[in-house]
Amino acid sequence: QDGPQRKKRKSEVAEVDQQSDILAIGTAVGSILLYSTVKGELQSKLDGGHDNRVNCVRWHQDNCCLYSCSEDKHIVEWNTQTCKVKCKWKGDSSSVMSLCISPDGKMLLSAGRTIKLWDLETKEVYRHFTGHATSVSSLMFTTVKPMNESKPFDGITGLYFLSGAIHDRLLSVWQIRSDRKEKNAVLSFSVTDEPTFVDLTVSEVKEEPVKLAVVCRDGQLHLFEHILNGYCKKPLTSNCTIQIATPGNDGDSTPKPVPILAAAFCTDKQSLLLVYGNTLQPIIEKVSLNSSESHICLVRDIQKVLSLKTDAALTKVKTPVVNSDTKVLVPGIPGHSTAVKTPALGKEKKKNKRKPGETEESIEERLGALDIDVSKVKTPGGLPQTDSFAVLLVQGLESNDAEILNKVLNTRRDNVVKNTVARMPIHAVIPLLHELTKRLQGNPYSASLMVRWLKSIFTLHASYLSTLPDLIPQLGMLYQLMESRVKTLQKLSRLHGRLFILVTQVAASAAAQDVPEVNQTAKLVYEDESSEEEGSDDEMIADKDSDENWDEDEEKEEQSDEQDMTVEKEVNGDSDLEPENESEEE
Repeated sequence: QDGPQRKKRKSEVAEVDQQSDILAIGTAVGSILLYSTVKGELQSKLDGGHDNRVNCVRWHQDNCCLYSCSEDKHIVEWNTQTCKVKCKWKGDSSSVMSLCISPDGKMLLSAGRTIKLWDLETKEVYRHFTGHATSVSSLMFTTVKPMNESKPFDGITGLYFLSGAIHDRLLSVWQIRSDRKEKNAVLSFSVTDEPTFVDLTVSEVKEEPVKLAVVCRDGQLHLFEHILNGYCKKPLTSNCTIQIATPGNDGDSTPKPVPILAAAFCTDKQSLLLVYGNTLQPIIEKVSLNSSESHICLVRDIQKVLSLKTDAALTKVKTPVVNSDTKVLVPGIPGHSTAVKTPALGKEKKKNKRKPGETEESIEERLGALDIDVSKVKTPGGLPQTDSFAVLLVQGLESNDAEILNKVLNTRRDNVVKNTVARMPIHAVIPLLHELTKRLQGNPYSASLMVRWLKSIFTLHASYLSTLPDLIPQLGMLYQLMESRVKTLQKLSRLHGRLFILVTQVAASAAAQDVPEVNQTAKLVYEDESSEEEGSDDEMIADKDSDENWDEDEEKEEQSDEQDMTVEKEVNGDSDLEPENESEEE
């Protein structure tokens, strides 16, 4: 009962020649519209009966009589010829949700949560029934004559009727008995979900079974066939379940279920009219019930049937006709709502040529003439503000201008990125995510910049993104990019550690090679007296040089290493004078 059906519910139209084309529609404001289906126009309107939403409308066998119930707890009997209230009485302590008129037209069933049977002549309650825990959504008689034909029939005793309620998966069948012991249901039908549409074939003779078609909220149709012959303890399950699905050939290999909206038996009681697909453009199909299978799945390709031709209408560009009284809104600074000053009709247009001696107006003066606050336009340092960044970003996304997008997306300031994302309109979030994904895919080195934008978008617009039904396919490429980067993170960390060890070892070995080697050449050589006589002259020279060098070393003990090197050279030079004594000196 949710959605448009709460506001309008079609009535059962009586099979009378004069008014068989009249459709009664109850509205949410309490009035009832009588619509002629032949003429295609509204015939009359019934006002003054209800002051709240009309829940149900039923035609009486008398073609001028109409019954309606409402949220205002009342039941109204209407005269459709005079369009006035014939009778009005309180039907329940809460809102009355459903009505049904007995086959002989003398009794009326009404239901809120409990079910009452009214005598239409006296407007008094004839019987009470327990009803359901929630509001009753459907009421209908299942038999015309009582099953026990031995007793005289008074028009109502012995008849069965069916009721279904909101959020209740059991349809109950009640019997109107003469001993007033009919508080509980005699049997019930079990379905998979809340029933949204119920139709049945009325049993006219004793052995004829009642056929019941129940459409549930999950889109399935359940068919029951049962002979009503008294009390049954266990709920009855369906004899056959019908579902509709797509073939799943084009592009998508998975078949998708097609919801069944309504079902009705044809006059032959052997075939069904199925209504399925979209509520705005439903498909009606006649199906014969010859199969004995317990579950039937019909394959229907509704995409080919429901191809709406809207492309041609959307691509046409219409130029609006602008009158002199029309106000034209010029694109400009966001938040600037002042009217553009138009020149008076009597004044002549100013020429662009300036007279000699006149100075050209500055931009500040021109903005002042347009009543724009110049202080708001000027920015310190000439840098664009966050609001202009948001405007530029939206313009770049709409026009797909790479230059504008590069200017905005290459910013490195986190506060600018955060404020820009916060001020951008909601409809630009998904295009921005697609643009960031494209840039990450094409240029991986820009990830450090793009991740800042992604972080701000997912932080500030998480609630909006969570409401999108097709979010996962739209962000599929971004998920793949992020997963591929995260997978290589561990390997890169290991490689980074190994390379770090190698680099530090190479640097340490290079530093060790740069240390100067210690010179191990002797600064003083002392030779013993027991050397050969041949080298006596050399020894004297060496002794003399060594004594001099000893004296010099004592005096110049604190001199630098360079002088020590010169002394070593002298010693080496003296020893090199005669190569024969090299071995001895060594």
